[in-house]
Amino acid sequence: MAISITETAASHVARQLAERGRGLGIRVGITTTGCSGMAYVLEYADQLQEGDQVFEAHGVKIVVDPKSLVYIDGTEMDFVKQGLNEGFEFRNPNVKGECGCGESFSV
Repeated sequence: MAISITETAASHVARQLAERGRGLGIRVGITTTGCSGMAYVLEYADQLQEGDQVFEAHGVKIVVDPKSLVYIDGTEMDFVKQGLNEGFEFRNPNVKGECGCGESFSV
């Protein structure tokens, strides 16, 4: 089981961590919400919790709890800019459907 991050996303995370001045990396998780049932949750990882899996790419650590990893195994995390909008984008091979607004998904 694994999750990967593009070089663009890793650079963005590294800049955010440097501006913040602390943190092990970025924590990626899943919460139940939205019309399709699940949504990604991102937060700074300041410490590891029991059972956390840590993946590293391009000098950035991605921390995932075991319950979330089941739903995001194989996902690639990217950071994209489209016009004035920018944000993280997830390419998750487990997704079976997404809501119309793109905020939630189902597996």
